[in-house]
Amino acid sequence: MKPLLRQSAALLGLAFIATAAFGHGDVAPQPVNTDALPDVGEEWLIENPYRAATAGDEVWAKAVSIGDSGYNQNCARCHGLGVVSGGLAPDLRFLEAAEYGDEWFVERFRHGYTQDGTTKMPAFEEVLGQKAGWAIRTYIETRPEDGALDAHVTRLTEIRDALAAGGADEAALKAELEAIALQVKTASGAPVADSAARQAALHLNGTPEGAKHAADALTIGLSAAH
Repeated sequence: MKPLLRQSAALLGLAFIATAAFGHGDVAPQPVNTDALPDVGEEWLIENPYRAATAGDEVWAKAVSIGDSGYNQNCARCHGLGVVSGGLAPDLRFLEAAEYGDEWFVERFRHGYTQDGTTKMPAFEEVLGQKAGWAIRTYIETRPEDGALDAHVTRLTEIRDALAAGGADEAALKAELEAIALQVKTASGAPVADSAARQAALHLNGTPEGAKHAADALTIGLSAAH
């Protein structure tokens, strides 16, 4: 386990306590459809079962997609779009993508957080359940670290413009986007980042709609990078 990541996770716990003035109390958890994910049993696990090394790439990718939706429905209001905190709540991207980080996440997800009788974070266990919790966890740990796209901004902008203009060699651009995606680092230490390059590559399917969605994904990602 990397000492820096362990320290970051510990600091997240302290940061959460320090945000006493920031409350979620009136936010009702929104259910998440997890039918496409394999069951994990009733008893809560101690480590994320949807990591690619454990569940395989297909399950991992599905968990990232479902977790993206679940996070944005239930968590983004306080923890920030794309899991980039505005400073009032912990930046969850830095939770280590291993059992130590899972332990902290599960405790907060299941039981929430209350201070001096005030709910700062609601408990999500009853409404969302374990599968949704681990899907959200999977999405969180795949978020790129700050500046992860900086070295690729110029080329990604060129690819975006080529896709928007039409007539591009999509097969070649898809392969290039996939290669760039493998170079993007996560803040959690997870081996693969759910970056704009990865999202764009996934959208490219040989159709005009796919090219448009890929260009849009790059536009959003490049905007966030700045």
